[in-house]
Amino acid sequence: MQPLTRRQFLTTASVGTAGLLGLDRLQAKPSRPELTLGFSLYGMPHLKTEEALRIVAEIGYDSVELTLMDDWDATPAKLNSERRAAVSKTLNETGLKLTSLMEHCILTGSQASQQKVLERLKKAAELGHDLRPDQPPLIETVAGSGKWETLKNEMRDNLGEWAQVASSTKTVIAVKPHRGGVVDHPDQGVWLVEQVNSPWIRLDFDYSHFTHRNISLKESLQTMLPYTSFIQVKDTIMKDGKVSFVLPGESGEIDYVQLLKLAVAGGYRGDICCEVSSMVFRQKGYDPVAAAKTCYRNLAPAFEQAGIKRG
Repeated sequence: MQPLTRRQFLTTASVGTAGLLGLDRLQAKPSRPELTLGFSLYGMPHLKTEEALRIVAEIGYDSVELTLMDDWDATPAKLNSERRAAVSKTLNETGLKLTSLMEHCILTGSQASQQKVLERLKKAAELGHDLRPDQPPLIETVAGSGKWETLKNEMRDNLGEWAQVASSTKTVIAVKPHRGGVVDHPDQGVWLVEQVNSPWIRLDFDYSHFTHRNISLKESLQTMLPYTSFIQVKDTIMKDGKVSFVLPGESGEIDYVQLLKLAVAGGYRGDICCEVSSMVFRQKGYDPVAAAKTCYRNLAPAFEQAGIKRG
């Protein structure tokens, strides 16, 4: 892929982000760009959803991501109609915007094995619409493991099936390139989205998966942003030749002011979501509330420094 010129980048990104999360990007943009600062409940694995939402709101976040994997509280199976009403009410009371649902849906495998994945996506989309019918959240997921060259065509075909589910349920699905995964480079994510060519299939940008790999923040964001509906943030550190994920802002190696400025310059008007890695929350003595406060303390000032209003 040839790198875009600045003019092409701004024009393409503006068009590409026009119809994404909630399909509400056609609204006139305020003179001062506006994004939301969110927290993923992936980092609160043992808390009941309603409790976690109130904690996130009290800290000061604007938005939230629910985690739908089996060990978390907010799976479609655990949230019956009564619980869905309670979660929706809590969202209303706290004022938090529900921007995303985190899933773990593997993009590799035979069409037969993909049937369970498609059903999982349908249930996630249904939950999103039940909780926020006027502005349903997107679904974000990684792609799985394996060798890119061996599996890219298989994933392209499977992603076409995902696109049908996304279109029929009016729910954006965002795939995240993940360090060490089968899709682990910005160009690979873009290739898949371009092959499927559906407005409902987008990307999730998380620069922590490209650090310490000779992939610059500007380069990776410039490549992915025209197709990006969601931005997640966390840091990495290099220790004994191995990369570990840490809380966003903890390493001091990612320039979040630059990230925000580049994102809004390219037309992005979505969520900046803090994610706590399992490498962090599986550590002995982990405190989810303290972690959420640290993420907020590290990220909130970057918005003001970048001149970006929080919605």
